[in-house]
Amino acid sequence: MADYNHREIEPKWQRFWNDHETFKATKDTSKPKFYALDMFPYPSGAGLHVGHPLGYIASDIVSRFKRNKGFNVLHPMGFDAFGLPAEQYAIQTGQHPAITTRENIARYKEQLKNIGFAFDWDKELQTCDPSYYRWTQWIFMQIFNSWYNNETQKAEPIERLVEKFSTQGNTNLDAVCDDDIPTFSADEWNSWTEKEQQMLLLKYRLTYLSETAVNWCPELGTVLSNDEVKDGFSERGGYPVIRKNMRQWSMRITAYAQRLLDGLEDLDWTEPLKEMQRNWIGKSIGAELAFQVEDSDIKIEVFTTRIDTIFGVTFLSLAPESELTQALTTPDQKAAVDAYVQQAATRSERDRMSDVKTISGVFTGSYAINPYNGEKIPVWVADYVLAGYGTGAVMAVPCGDQRDYDFAKHFDLPIVPVIEGADISENADPTKEGTMINSDFLNGLSCKEAIAKAIEFAEEKGVGKGKINYRLRDAIFARQRYWGEPVPVYFKDDVPYLVDEKDLPIVLPEIDKYLPTEDGDPPLGRAENFTYSPEGEDAVYPLELSTMPGWAGSSWYWYRYMDAHNENAFIDKDIQAYWGNVDLYIGGSEHATGHLLYSRFWNKIFFDLGHVNQQEPFKKLINQGMIQGRSNFVYRVKGTNQFVSKGLKGDYDTIDMHVDVSLCYNDVLDTEGFKNWRPDLADAEFILEDGKYHCGWEVEKMSKSKYNVVNPDDIIERYGADTLRLYEMFLGPLEQFKPWNTNGIDGVNKFLRKLWRLFHDDQGNLALSDAEPSKAELKALHKTIKKAQEDIERYSFNTSVSTFMICVNELSALKCNNRRVLEDLIIVISPYAPHITEELWSLLGHADSIINAPYPKFNEAFLAEDELTYPVMINGKMRTKLQLPADFTKEQIEEAALANETVQKWLEGATPKKVIVVPNKIVNLVV
Repeated sequence: MADYNHREIEPKWQRFWNDHETFKATKDTSKPKFYALDMFPYPSGAGLHVGHPLGYIASDIVSRFKRNKGFNVLHPMGFDAFGLPAEQYAIQTGQHPAITTRENIARYKEQLKNIGFAFDWDKELQTCDPSYYRWTQWIFMQIFNSWYNNETQKAEPIERLVEKFSTQGNTNLDAVCDDDIPTFSADEWNSWTEKEQQMLLLKYRLTYLSETAVNWCPELGTVLSNDEVKDGFSERGGYPVIRKNMRQWSMRITAYAQRLLDGLEDLDWTEPLKEMQRNWIGKSIGAELAFQVEDSDIKIEVFTTRIDTIFGVTFLSLAPESELTQALTTPDQKAAVDAYVQQAATRSERDRMSDVKTISGVFTGSYAINPYNGEKIPVWVADYVLAGYGTGAVMAVPCGDQRDYDFAKHFDLPIVPVIEGADISENADPTKEGTMINSDFLNGLSCKEAIAKAIEFAEEKGVGKGKINYRLRDAIFARQRYWGEPVPVYFKDDVPYLVDEKDLPIVLPEIDKYLPTEDGDPPLGRAENFTYSPEGEDAVYPLELSTMPGWAGSSWYWYRYMDAHNENAFIDKDIQAYWGNVDLYIGGSEHATGHLLYSRFWNKIFFDLGHVNQQEPFKKLINQGMIQGRSNFVYRVKGTNQFVSKGLKGDYDTIDMHVDVSLCYNDVLDTEGFKNWRPDLADAEFILEDGKYHCGWEVEKMSKSKYNVVNPDDIIERYGADTLRLYEMFLGPLEQFKPWNTNGIDGVNKFLRKLWRLFHDDQGNLALSDAEPSKAELKALHKTIKKAQEDIERYSFNTSVSTFMICVNELSALKCNNRRVLEDLIIVISPYAPHITEELWSLLGHADSIINAPYPKFNEAFLAEDELTYPVMINGKMRTKLQLPADFTKEQIEEAALANETVQKWLEGATPKKVIVVPNKIVNLVV
C-alpha cells in the first residue's frame, strides 16, 4: 500500500509555491484585503527551535483561511538584522557582522521554508540592507524636521515654526520643547546668528541632542536600554553597567503621551497588554512646586499628585544624577556625596525603582524652605529618585509614602502624624478628608478640595502650578556601536545638520575593529574619511559617529512590506491606502513597552505629516505563549560511571543529570547514543528496568544548558512539517505557556496517515466515489466546517485539530470515500496541514493550489437530527430512553411513551396523573 511520504511531498509543494509565487500579494481592489504580520525576528546563530514557529503557524493558518475566504492576503517576512549579538561576535572573531548576519538569515529562511509558511518572500526585508535603511534614515530626517504644536495637537514641519519665530517670536507659542527656553521676540530671533537659531530650534525638534543620563557599558562600549540591563550588568555578556550623562540623540515620545493613551481605547488588544502600556506611560494629574534653597538663588522643583500633603514634607530627595546634587552639596558633605553618587551610577534605573529592601542616601548639607509654612527642610540624595522622571527631585512625605517612611526611619528624620482616619495615599477617595495635622490652612476639606486650594495658593504666590505629568520619558535614539543604521547628520560648528536627501543612504563604512577608538569615540570613529561635504561647499564636515538603536528599523517595517521595492518613496500613498494598517499582528508580550510603543509613536508622526492614513498601525494583536522545554534526566550513581533507571534510583545514592532530549524516545534512553554523546560517557554502565533505561523528566525553559532544545528540522525529518504545524497548535491555546512533549506527536502523525487512507484503497490506489454523500457523511463534514471556521475566527486553533481527528475517525468508520465530502474536508484542513492537502488536491485533478479554492459553506440543515433521544422519567427516576422521529408532535411523543413496554411495566397498570412532554428534551410521568 502506498503510504503518505512527507519526505517527497513536502519539498515538492514548497518548490511549487516558490516557482509559481503562490503567495505573492499585489494591490487588488476587487477583493477585500487582509494583512497578517509576525513580529520581526532577529536571526540568531542558533536558528529556530520548536518554540519559535508557534506564532508564525497561527498567522499562517489565518492567512491561508482568509485566502480561501476570498481575501487578498499580505503575509510577509523579513529580519531585524542590526544588533549587539552580531557585533559582539565580530569583536570576538574579527568577522564582519554582515557575514554573520547573512549566514544566520540564510539558516532562518531555510527553516521557515521547510515549515511551509505562506510568506510572500518577494517582499522580504532586512534592516541591515542599505536599500532599506536608506528609508529609515529618511524617516529620521522627517522627524528631525518636525516640532509638536500643542494647539493643533500634532507634529508640523519645522519651517512653520521658523515662520512663527520670524514674525512673532515665541511669546504666544504653545509647543513641546525643552524647559529652559527663553522668551524672545521676532526682532530678537531675526538678529541671531545661524548657529544661535539652529541651537534654539534643536530645543523644539522632535529629534534633538541633549545631555542625558544613560546606561553606559564600558566593556561593550555602548549605551544600553533599561531592557538590556539586569542587576547592574549587561544582559548580553554580563558586563558592569554604570549611569552617566552623555550627549545623546533623543526623540520626544513624551509629546505623544496622551495620544498614545487615548489610542489604546479602540484597539483589539488584550486588556493586560493595554494596561502594561498605560502603566509605562504613567499619567499623573498633580502639581509642580518650587522649594527655595536657603541662602541661595537655587530652587528645587518637584512634581506631586498630592500637593495637599505639603505640611507633611520633612525632607527633599534628589536623584544622584541631578545637576542640583553637586550644586547643593556643602564642602563638609562633598566626599560622602561623591562616593554615594559613584555607587549609585553602578545601578540601573530598573533596579533602583524595584529595590524596596536596600535603603541608602546621603545628606547634601543644604536646606530648602517649605513655601507653605516657611519651615527648613533638609535636602538629601537618594537613588530611588530618578533624574529622568518628573523633575529629578521628590518632596518626601514619610507619613504617606512607604519608601519615604522607610528612608525617614532609617536616617531618623521627622515623620508628621496624620489626622486620624485621613487617607493621604495617591488612591485616596477624593470626597473624603485627606489633610494633615498642623495644617489649619486645609483642615476640614475633602481630598479634592484640599488639592484645589493648595494649587490655588501655589499659583497665587508664584511657587507652583497644576500640571499633568507622565512617567514616560523621551526615547534615547543612539548607540555607540558599529552594527546599526548611520545617522544622516553632519556637524558644522558643532551644530547638527541633515545630509541632503539625494545622498541617502549614508552607508556603514569599513573599519579595522568593532571597538571604540582609543579616544573613546564610537567604532565609526575608526573609519577613514567618514565625512560629508554639502553641495556647493568646499568644506568637509564630520558625520555623526553614533548609530541608530535597535528599534529604529522595526518601528516602521510593516509599511515597507506593502511596497518593498519602491525606490522613490518609503511607500506609495495609493498602496498604503489600500493595505491600511495591520489586521492581525502576532508576537511576544516582551515587546509591549518597547517596540509597540515606539511603533505607535512613529506611526502617529507619519499620520501627522500626511504620509499614512491611520494613526494606529496594528488593529488586532495577539501575544503567543511560550513553548517550554521538556527536560530529561539520567541518574548517575555517585562516584561511578553507572546510571540507574528512574524506577530504581531510590536504591542508590544518585546525582540528577540533564541528558539531550534527542537521546530519549517516550522517556526511554538510547543507551548507545548516550555513550557516544560525550567522551566521558563512553564507558557508561546502565542498571535497567525490564531491559530499558527509563529517564526522568521536568518542564523547564528551553535552553542549550538543559539539553532540552528541540530543533524543528529533526521533527520535520522524522514526522514532516504538517505534523509539526498541527502538533504545535494541538498543544493548547495560542496565548498560554505550554510544555513541548515529543511523546504525544505520534498521534498527530497517525491522524495524517489516516486522512491519507480515506482517499486510497488497500492497494494504495486513489479510490473515490462520485455518488451522492450520505446524511451521516455530510453531518460529519459540516460539523467540522462550522467548528473550524469559528475556531479560526476567534483564534482558537487547538480545538480544531481535535475536531479534524474526530471527523476523520467518523468518516473512516463510515468507510467514506465520497469525492464531494473529502474535497471539502481537505480545504478545511489545508490551512493547518498545507502539504498533504495540496498533494491530495492535486490527486483529485486540480491544477491550481488549494489556497485558491473557495472555503466550503456551512449548511445547518445537514446537522438536523432525523431522530431524537427522549429520557422517560417516572416519578423523578429515569426508567428508559425512546428513539423517536425528530418531527413528532407532543401528542405523538406522549402516545409513544405510554405505549412503550418498559414504561407499561413500571406503571403496573396505573394511569399517570400527569404527562409532561418537553419537545427535544424529556418525557416526565407522574403516577
